[in-house]
Amino acid sequence: MGRVLLESVAQAPDMRLGAALERSGSPFLGKDAGELSGAPCGVLIGEDAAAALKGCHALIDFTRPEATLDHLRICRELGVNIVIGTTGFTPEQKTLIADAAHDIGVVFAPNMSVGVNLCLKLLDMAARVLDEGYDIEVIEAHHRHKVDAPSGTALRMGEVVAGALGRDLSECAVYGREGVTGERSPSTIGFATVRGGDIVGDHTVLFAGTGERIEITHKASSRATFALGALRAARFLAQRGKGLYDMQDVLGLR
Repeated sequence: MGRVLLESVAQAPDMRLGAALERSGSPFLGKDAGELSGAPCGVLIGEDAAAALKGCHALIDFTRPEATLDHLRICRELGVNIVIGTTGFTPEQKTLIADAAHDIGVVFAPNMSVGVNLCLKLLDMAARVLDEGYDIEVIEAHHRHKVDAPSGTALRMGEVVAGALGRDLSECAVYGREGVTGERSPSTIGFATVRGGDIVGDHTVLFAGTGERIEITHKASSRATFALGALRAARFLAQRGKGLYDMQDVLGLR
């Protein structure tokens, strides 16, 4: 994602790269960030977020929860907006993100893709229509290196469907099945996870009824879709300022 974000910023006429951050010990530290995308830009990759972010307007963060929360703290201190594409947060960590949004602009979404977020809107509509007689399954597939499961996008899809049906996902979700499980409960929302190869990200929500199946699917073929959505979110924050937003807000789908 870092490389794709660098490429996307370089191609955006209204944006300029102010800093690039890596974890301590990374072999990329000290290198020109633009070299990773094929266009040297004079911005050296560093690990000191507080020093790097001075004078910046927004940080786009696709890392891990612990690193993101550290960056969030620094952004809050410096008054820098943040776009968070990281997944795998605990409920307590999500509370910290919401609290920071009292002082800075935060776009927090499990998936920055415009197409995925349109699917979330469609899922809300579908669930309200298919509220009886349809079993619901969320199937997702990602590359072998992804560390959290189900994906944040899959969980968000489940949350949207559960909310439309008046259910609590924490009470009705079923994560995988094995052995003699018994008959499927109609009130559950199932999740199936695939990990392998270099799959960028596939998500399908299946509504299985009697005599028909409705599937809402999104397949990402390039990480560029996430990067372009993240840039769109940064532009949104430049106009809106402090507050907690998601991609539904950015795209005007509320």
